[in-house]
Amino acid sequence: MTYRSSKNFIGFPCAHRKWSHSGHCAWVHGYSRSFLVWFEAQTQEKKTGFVMDFGKLDHIKTWLEHMFDHTLLLDQNDPLLPEFKDLERKGACKITVLPDVSMEGTAKYVFEYVNEWTKKITNQRVWVHSVECRENEKNSAIYIQNK
Repeated sequence: MTYRSSKNFIGFPCAHRKWSHSGHCAWVHGYSRSFLVWFEAQTQEKKTGFVMDFGKLDHIKTWLEHMFDHTLLLDQNDPLLPEFKDLERKGACKITVLPDVSMEGTAKYVFEYVNEWTKKITNQRVWVHSVECRENEKNSAIYIQNK
């Protein structure tokens, strides 16, 4: 038997560009990202009956704010990264460099961080089933790790 619960983290306004895209996604543009994290466990927490105690997720909220709130997300291989870094030094933006700024890549990145952290603080009792990264009401991507 597997128990599953979810937590939605919303309201992370940021800009990004997918420089390798042949269309308009190569331009800097922004959305307010959100993240839906699904937690799983085969047993409930003994004292509360929870899968994951959401009151213990302040670290994740703070990390998401640091990574995505009012930031410019750029691919680590963006050829204009040095120019954007110069703009950051001049105070024009706060840059977060990711392996892949697409919704798919961001969902995987957040999944890996939150899953590792969750396993650590729950002594391996809880893991992350999936992370949905949403850039608006129309577009999202979900990363699910196959077991």
